Amino acid sequence: MTKNTLKLPIYLDYQATTPLDPRVLDAMMPYLTEHFGNPHSVEHSFGWRAEGAVEAARKQVASLIGASEDEIIFTSGATESNNLALKGVAFAHPPAKNHIITVKTEHECVLASARALEGMGFTVTYLDVCSDGLIDLDELASAINDKTSLVSVMAVNNEIGVSQDLGVIGALCRERGVLFHTDAAQAVGKIPLNVDEMNIDVMSISGHKIYGPKGIGAIYVRKGTSILPLLDGGGQEQGMRSGTLAPAQCVGLGKACGIAAQDMEGDEEHIRALSLKLLNAIKSKLNNVRLNGSDDCRFWGNLNLTFDGVKSDLLVADLKDIAVSTGSACSSATQKSSYVLEAIGHTREEVDASIRIGIGRMTTEEEIDYAAQHIIKCVQNLS
Repeated sequence: MTKNTLKLPIYLDYQATTPLDPRVLDAMMPYLTEHFGNPHSVEHSFGWRAEGAVEAARKQVASLIGASEDEIIFTSGATESNNLALKGVAFAHPPAKNHIITVKTEHECVLASARALEGMGFTVTYLDVCSDGLIDLDELASAINDKTSLVSVMAVNNEIGVSQDLGVIGALCRERGVLFHTDAAQAVGKIPLNVDEMNIDVMSISGHKIYGPKGIGAIYVRKGTSILPLLDGGGQEQGMRSGTLAPAQCVGLGKACGIAAQDMEGDEEHIRALSLKLLNAIKSKLNNVRLNGSDDCRFWGNLNLTFDGVKSDLLVADLKDIAVSTGSACSSATQKSSYVLEAIGHTREEVDASIRIGIGRMTTEEEIDYAAQHIIKCVQNLS
């Protein structure tokens, strides 16, 4: 899993995407070559083989989150899953249940879906977060009313790594009779999740955040939950997501989930140790650095740091051999200020002094030592 020889450039942007695990590629290759059948062609062995591989992958995804395989619907990724979760639930409810609750720090595809629903006449409550990035559970409870159909709260934030208390949120939603959706793109395979224990009704999953391929994701939909499809077509995936599935992509996601189920504990220990090593090394040499988000409730593979007095774009440019980012990969092209950092109370100057460092399964101690040394040097030069 690790190498002793340092190879440049170093990849430290694991929230944007993760490298494809070689074991995942090995599992996918036969379905990109000789086993090319359409999984929906049920008249011959080519289709049967593809269908069998897809269903085996579905079981692997389901097993990782404590679901049944018939509760897993394959999609193109978390953006599609989040759109289907919010819009599909909203459309399936009667007009009297036209209220949705989400959080100001959600991924842009959740917020964009919520805004689209507002344009169609739905009502949306956007919860604030505290300075540590966590929601106030009392505010959530107060926001739920008899018109609420869905609460959508991200499991692990993509910009600052904060993890919400899904179990408590799920219990509250179940008690109040509303559905609970979580965007778990940054959480599945990285922290333990169980849809029954956490009372999760709908969950969004991404392949390329879990060392799987891009272009594949899934949505978990609890049995009995009503969701209207967004796509019209042949009625594949129980009628919820029409279109021909890509067996190789499904197999890749399934294999990635299977590996995560086996390696999650070891991955977490490895990532946490390297993250703390990097953070402590930087703090030992710099006084103008702060970790954004809760110290206690977080996934340690995400370090969002503010270097007071340093322009993050200049810092990222100076770190020529180290791939880090100034925020979400999905919205970086718009050049907008980070609404997540603003939501936790950062000024524009503080937002512009922040970078996100992502550490993952393939990160080595040698890479962390190199990164620490060069980040410290570049910050000192720019301060």
